[in-house]
Amino acid sequence: MARENEKEREEAKQDDAVALPVEGERLRELEETWKSPRGVWKFLTDTNHKVIAMRYVVTAFVFFLLAGLEAAVMRLQLARPESRILTPDLYDQFFTMHGTTMMFLFAVPIMEAMGLYFVPMMIGTRNVAFPRMNAFGYYTYLIGGLLLYIGFFLHVGPDAGWFAYVPLSGPQFSPGKRIDIWAQMITFTEIAALVGAVEIIVTVFKQRAPGMTLNRLPLFVWAQLVTSFMIIFSMPAVMMASGMLAMDRLVDTHFFNPAEGGDALLYQHLFWFFGHPEVYIIFIPALGFVSSIVATFTRRPVFGYLAMVLSLIATAFIGFGLWVHHMFATPLPQLGQSFFTGASMMIAIPSGVQIFCWIATMWRGKLRLKTPMVFVLGFFAIFVLGGLSGIILASVPLDWQVHDTYFVVAHFHYVLIGGAVFPLFGAMHYWYPKWTGRMISERLGMLTFWLLFVGFNLVFFPMHQLGLKGMPRRVYTYLPETGWGSLNMIASVGAALMALGVVTFLANVWASRRAGVLAGANPWYADTLEWATESPAPDYNFANIPTVEGRSALWEMKDDTPIVVGLSTECREVLCTHIMDAEPDHRYELPGPSIFPVLTALAVGVAFTAGIFTPWAFPVSAVLSGASLYGWFWSNRNSKNEPVKERRARTDKADRPSPRPAARTVEGEA
Repeated sequence: MARENEKEREEAKQDDAVALPVEGERLRELEETWKSPRGVWKFLTDTNHKVIAMRYVVTAFVFFLLAGLEAAVMRLQLARPESRILTPDLYDQFFTMHGTTMMFLFAVPIMEAMGLYFVPMMIGTRNVAFPRMNAFGYYTYLIGGLLLYIGFFLHVGPDAGWFAYVPLSGPQFSPGKRIDIWAQMITFTEIAALVGAVEIIVTVFKQRAPGMTLNRLPLFVWAQLVTSFMIIFSMPAVMMASGMLAMDRLVDTHFFNPAEGGDALLYQHLFWFFGHPEVYIIFIPALGFVSSIVATFTRRPVFGYLAMVLSLIATAFIGFGLWVHHMFATPLPQLGQSFFTGASMMIAIPSGVQIFCWIATMWRGKLRLKTPMVFVLGFFAIFVLGGLSGIILASVPLDWQVHDTYFVVAHFHYVLIGGAVFPLFGAMHYWYPKWTGRMISERLGMLTFWLLFVGFNLVFFPMHQLGLKGMPRRVYTYLPETGWGSLNMIASVGAALMALGVVTFLANVWASRRAGVLAGANPWYADTLEWATESPAPDYNFANIPTVEGRSALWEMKDDTPIVVGLSTECREVLCTHIMDAEPDHRYELPGPSIFPVLTALAVGVAFTAGIFTPWAFPVSAVLSGASLYGWFWSNRNSKNEPVKERRARTDKADRPSPRPAARTVEGEA
């Protein structure tokens, strides 16, 4: 009996052994295995999810600045009656480029990029599921954006509006290559969006830290997951619309030509089946930002977790049943219009549920009014006003009166800027310490908020009145007798304030990066796992993969909380878990840096860019793509340039860090 008791004590001691510190030689091996390349080679080959996501963020923000400059020039043009700053043709290009850039090159990419950066860290893994495909997605996005702006700078920018309605965008009324460039850019950017969606879905379902069951996912991760499913279901529709439009223009098909049996309304249905869910593809990630910020700055979990998750899912489902409210002025059956009116009003319910949950969280919490939280409060004020005007526009008779006026312009800017850009600026201030390791200036942050908040309302609130007074959108000038001059001047002054707010933000980012206060790992005392590692995070994210014991992972973490052992430090190995309960399933080796994603993106770019001018681009692109894909799939080597199968054969010999008796471990099963 004594011998059995001694054996049981020895087994218990082994079970309590911990591998928490990855020190000395093993830490150096981990850093060597996961380190990124340097210099130009880094830009061409790196597959680290944080690097790729930050490229998305920076590139999207550059496009945001370009779209802002285009808006500023348009506001100068409209500030006074009969202005001649822009010609009619150039004004058409400016408003088309502004809308296209904001919707396709800024809003969707930057929201998805925030997920590609933080979702792997929030769920406790070291990289996304398919790192090379992630890099490929960025390069296709970059090529598509460059294609659009090179055309614009060469004076062949698109000029039919950001949704390019036929027949205006068809071959009869838009000769030349302007709309061809727009259509190919759409296809490029949606490839990147689909790639990002697949990355997020697979990573969330298969790479969560042990213990992070589906009902313990952070609300930010839920928002990104729901958005990714929306992208997969909606993006093919607009890719089909742009592809069919390009075929009508380039190879003389007649999908949208009524004279040859086509249907112009088919284009609108295809476009808006994507176009209205796109509003929520932009908006739902912002709800994830808000939930993270509210929880952190009230020091309590968000009230009504289940209601919040179900509201996100309900918003996504209902969002696919609203697209016809963009088409109330078309000859559709009135019975059908009534159903879409009801759905357009009903979608306000899940958004209202979330706002009341956040209010309840703040009501019972210890509210700290730091810059990220102030941006969230500004979001509440602006988005509620935009939602109310959306309910008004859901009424068919009123929509007929204000359709294609500045009232609609005001509404969707209140929804999109208030509902997405204000939370985004709050999120950038919130996660700035994690990106850089330094705190961002509170004083300049508050100044940024007030300039943006006051400027925004000066720009877009008068547009409601302009629309009710009959000012149509997309006019490059107007007569003094209309009485629209004073309100347009106020809007232009507000645009100047918004521009000053963006400049202040950029100055804050630059100055804080150089001289900001050192942040530490978790300066906000937040509850999600991205704050469990140093700031900025190392290439491998976590020296030890954590486990999760509750919805607020860090707030509920104890000294004896288990950690994961058994992952090799000699190859890029991650732990895969079961979909529902996040129990350890197996270890999986991720590929390292590679030149082939950028080569594949360039090969695809040959087809979509040169294909505007010659059909020979497609067979050439097929050959180039096949060659680059061969290299992609057959070049799976680590930083030491060792073949995978040789590495696998020897990682089991020393895949466990040296133990320290303090906590329990979870074995990553082979």
